[in-house]
Amino acid sequence: MEIKLPRYFKYVVILLGLFLLFWILQTFKAVLMPLVFALLFALLLLPLTRDLERFRMPRAVAILCSIVIVVLVLGLVVWFLSMQLISLTTELETIGKNFDALLIKTQDFLYEKFGILPSNKSDLILNMAGSLREVSTTFLGSTISMTTGALAVLTIVPIFVFCFLYYRDHLEQFMYKFVAKEKRSSMNHTVENIQHVAQSYISGLMIVIVIVSLLNSAGLLLLGVKYAIFFGVFASILTIIPYIGILIGATLPALFTLATTGHLIDAVLVVLVFMFVQFLEGNFITPYVVGSKVSINPFAAIIALLIGGEVWGAAGMIISIPMIAILKVLFDAYEPLQPFGFLLADIDDVKTQKSGRFRQLFDKIREKAKKERKEQEQEQEQEL
Repeated sequence: MEIKLPRYFKYVVILLGLFLLFWILQTFKAVLMPLVFALLFALLLLPLTRDLERFRMPRAVAILCSIVIVVLVLGLVVWFLSMQLISLTTELETIGKNFDALLIKTQDFLYEKFGILPSNKSDLILNMAGSLREVSTTFLGSTISMTTGALAVLTIVPIFVFCFLYYRDHLEQFMYKFVAKEKRSSMNHTVENIQHVAQSYISGLMIVIVIVSLLNSAGLLLLGVKYAIFFGVFASILTIIPYIGILIGATLPALFTLATTGHLIDAVLVVLVFMFVQFLEGNFITPYVVGSKVSINPFAAIIALLIGGEVWGAAGMIISIPMIAILKVLFDAYEPLQPFGFLLADIDDVKTQKSGRFRQLFDKIREKAKKERKEQEQEQEQEL
């Protein structure tokens, strides 16, 4: 006898399932976060590994070569940024003095124009020094914590990547155990779409980072900003975090320029450079390089960013966009969840798909009309 449950009970179960999912993601963050990063890197390295295996290279050796290439590239970037950061710390004292002078000048301006009494300069400097010391201590502690966590992740992720790539056939057979034989072709199609989306997004993002870093560095060099290449590369890496990363990347060099030169117009010019590069990146570079592989509307992307940041912090914000793109592929493949895939889709892509369907329908009608006209002509010729 079939038991019919009320509809609200189903919704309650869904909400409890989501709550349980977020609880699991936060509780087992130390294990799940490296696994997700490893899965994305494995999807990225899969084509290279297959190409190396075609040259009759053993699978384990091919995977190790792929991982070594990625580690070397990332190591060079980290080494460059760390060297530039060490050089930048030598000017912290000068930056602090310039900020003190700039703040005092601002208070004098407010007193002359609006009659706002300035604070005692000695107390102001002492308070700023104390605040700077407190911020520096907090920043140092968080940096050490993040570095320790990053080192732990960097040692685990390559092992997970190796396992994903080495046992990929075994994992594929494992998935087949849950699917009937007549539905395996559909599952293969879905898995291929997920691989295509992840590979296109990550590889395209790497190309975008390189192009944006060159444009940022060139603009800052033209303005004569110190450490222009460092700020340009750093800001381009922050584009991994959509919408928010570019704001952080533009704020740091603007504040640094304001502190070193003392002129507000120089900081404004730096912000304008980043705004122009952001305009090029959003309207020309990313659409051309990445295309519509990750066709997620901005509202869904912002929600994904907030949820990712709340669950896994900065790491969650980084992987939120590719993960929501993968979810969209899964939603589109499973008919009951297709409305959610439609909700996540970009409006322009939906319009394009609709226009494509109308165009296909129009082509079918036109072909049918041509066929009928040809049949009528043949009938007239036979009558003659």
